[in-house]
Amino acid sequence: MKELKTEALWMHLHWLTVLAEQGSFTRAAERLEVSKAAMSQKIKQLEEMAGVALVQRTTRSVRLTSAGEKLVDDLREPFSQIAQSFYSVRDSSGPLRGLVRVTAPVAFARQQLVPHISSFLRQHPQVRVQLEVSDRLVSLASEGFDLAIRHSNSLPETHVALPLCDTRALLVASPGYIAAHGKPQTPQQLHQHQCLYYPRGVELPRWIFAHSASASEQVTVSVSGPFATNNSESIRDAALDGLGIAMLPDFSAQAALDNGTLQVILPQWQAVGAFADKLWIVRPYTAQVPRAVTEFTHWLRAAFRQNQ
Repeated sequence: MKELKTEALWMHLHWLTVLAEQGSFTRAAERLEVSKAAMSQKIKQLEEMAGVALVQRTTRSVRLTSAGEKLVDDLREPFSQIAQSFYSVRDSSGPLRGLVRVTAPVAFARQQLVPHISSFLRQHPQVRVQLEVSDRLVSLASEGFDLAIRHSNSLPETHVALPLCDTRALLVASPGYIAAHGKPQTPQQLHQHQCLYYPRGVELPRWIFAHSASASEQVTVSVSGPFATNNSESIRDAALDGLGIAMLPDFSAQAALDNGTLQVILPQWQAVGAFADKLWIVRPYTAQVPRAVTEFTHWLRAAFRQNQ
C-alpha cells in the first residue's frame, strides 16, 4: 500500500468531497480548476492509501461506494468549518477579495445585472465574479454557486432568500404591428390578434387580467399566435419584428419601451400569474458567509432599490 504524507492527505480528501458534490470527474476538475487526469490520480492515490474502493466509475458518471459515502459524510462538516474559519480570518481586514459565483436568468442578466456587476468590480478590483447565465434552476450547493437570482414565487426553504426588486408582466407590441393591426382596447379583443407567449404544455395559453381600478375584476382570455418560446428575449425580438403582441417581464421589455420600439398594450389592465412579482437573491444557508458574497449582495440590493 502506497504511503502518503499526512499534509498531502488533506487535499486528497477535499477533492473526494468535491467529486461527491459534482458527480463527475469532469465537473469536479472544473470546480477545482485542475485537469481531469490530476483529479483521477488523486482519487486513485486516496483509494490506495485507504486500501478500499471509494468510487464506482462508469462511462458517464461516478458514484461513491458505501465506504466513500461514509468518508464524505464524516468530512463534510469539518471541511465546512475549516472553510468558514479561513474566510473569517481572510475577510476580517484588508481589501475585499475572493470569487463570487452567481447564476441568473438570461434576459435579466444580460439587460440589467451585468452593468451593476461591472460597477461593483471597478470598486473592488480584487474580487472576481463568475456569472452563469441560464434560465435553468440550478442546484446551488451541488454546482458550487454562492448566489442565484431567481424570478420565482417558489423558493427553497433551506436557503436564504432576500428580495432584490419588484417586477411585473407587461403586454407590448411594436409600432409597426399596431399600425397594421390596431391596438386592442379590452382583453377580450386579444382574440383578434396574433399573440406571442411562453408555452405551457400543448394547450393554448390563457392570459388572466385584473383591472387597475378593481383588482377583484378579472378577465381570462385564451390567446393564440405564430410563435411561442421559453425565453423572454426571443419573445421580445419577435415582438420587435412586428410578429404580434407579447407578454413579457418588465426587465426584458424596458430598454425597448424606453427607446420607443415597443409600446405598452392595455396599460389599465395588469396580467395576473404570468410571471413572479419579485426577483430574489438566493444563497445556501451557512453560518459564515464570505465577505465578498455579503458585500456583493448588499451592493446589488442597493443598486436595484435606486432603480425602483
